[in-house]
Amino acid sequence: MAERLEHDPNLAPPAEAIHMPEPSYMPVALAFAIMVTLVGILTGIVISIIGLIIVVAILVRWIRSAREEIAELPLEHH
Repeated sequence: MAERLEHDPNLAPPAEAIHMPEPSYMPVALAFAIMVTLVGILTGIVISIIGLIIVVAILVRWIRSAREEIAELPLEHH
């Protein structure tokens, strides 16, 4: 499907590599947890507490994975 593009010899090589993060389910899970928290405001405090616990857990996991990805990047930029 995807064709490998050849580098045009007349063009200069790219200055730096572009880093794209891996696909993640974290944004969808965080949105769902926030929704549960907000629905809990209308239905009961227990649901809100459960939603908040899930929100915090997802945020911690997402931040941890982002820090790991950033740590893998090269430190030198030319």
